[in-house]
Amino acid sequence: MKDFETQLAAEKFQSTLRTAKGEARAYVPLSGATTLWFNTGTLCNIECLNCYIESSPSNDALVYITAAEVADYLDQISARNWPTTEIGFTGGEPFMNPEMLEMTRLCLSRGYQVLILTNAMRPMMRKSIQAGLLDLQNQFPDQLTLRVSLDHYSAEHHDTERGKGSYAITLKGMDWLRDNGFKMDVAGRSIFGDSDQDSRQGYGALFEARDYQIDAHNPAQTVLFPEMDERVDVPEITTACWDILDKSPDAVMCASSRMVVKRKGAEKPAVLACTLLPYTDEFELGETLEQAEADVYLNHPHCAKFCVLGGASCSA
Repeated sequence: MKDFETQLAAEKFQSTLRTAKGEARAYVPLSGATTLWFNTGTLCNIECLNCYIESSPSNDALVYITAAEVADYLDQISARNWPTTEIGFTGGEPFMNPEMLEMTRLCLSRGYQVLILTNAMRPMMRKSIQAGLLDLQNQFPDQLTLRVSLDHYSAEHHDTERGKGSYAITLKGMDWLRDNGFKMDVAGRSIFGDSDQDSRQGYGALFEARDYQIDAHNPAQTVLFPEMDERVDVPEITTACWDILDKSPDAVMCASSRMVVKRKGAEKPAVLACTLLPYTDEFELGETLEQAEADVYLNHPHCAKFCVLGGASCSA
């Protein structure tokens, strides 16, 4: 029996259309493209212990995207009549991209809500970036949100992931955002074994102590990401699972979002089905938003653990 289970596990996620048991694999249509993400590049000022995208000071597998390239995709949103209301920027560390402020202004000026994922450390705290952010905050006060990566509410666990002293530096950046009236969210992680309730209570105590206007019990403001270990055996999602789980494909992240990346050596950016799978060829849909309207087959362990069963989302 164990030999059969081992063989079955090895055969999972090998076929786009069928599971290892031969059942029809679940897929997700693009039912409402409300969020378009841009990966600003994989370079980061730090190297985390468990970074899903392998960002570091030396990883430039995804190179800096430019404001001109972002503008082209904003034009495509209009041309395709996508119902997009939110533009998200992730990295790497977005504020290492030299055109980050220009890209943000471009999106804000077109009326989009903008969400920037940042570690709130030195790249964000440079004087030129601070001045630019303050200018954007003054012009577009209700459109800009910064989601800060705070892996845990305690310094001990956060620093285990991100390096000694990083917790204090991040809180200093968050204090600056607080003092200047920026909207903030937090992204945490569940790797430390806390229950969801305990995690949210811990974050809530921290937010109250530092007067951060963040609701620890609102999953859109305090996002707790499940860990994404591809070595863990997870079930494949079949078309029958939607009824079994009482879940709609519309609830899965790829029903409402896409991500644009620029690969090192590529002439043009590419559009991906998922923000979590930047290196998986199957989830690259093409260079244009029109091509990116294709159905997404849930042929990856992250699809099951993170999105369908975990119920997580990168978007607000």
